[in-house]
Amino acid sequence: MTTIEIEYCVPCGMLNRAQDVQEAILRQYGDAVDRVSLVTGDDGIFVVRADDTVVFDKTEDDYDVDAIVRELRAHVGKN
Repeated sequence: MTTIEIEYCVPCGMLNRAQDVQEAILRQYGDAVDRVSLVTGDDGIFVVRADDTVVFDKTEDDYDVDAIVRELRAHVGKN
């Protein structure tokens, strides 16, 4: 099953965004993923990875919870 990791910047106060993404992922794919982890970081990071593949990076993409969930569709259930 797929492992999803959400790395977020603690000093920037991105915990709420990380939790929103985590909740949306679990609502959509809860029974098809092995784990959705919140990983603390710094330096403004907000990255979502599926099995070590970056599917969202705030430095390259606009923050949109629904778009992140859609991007994950291609990765969920591949293992």
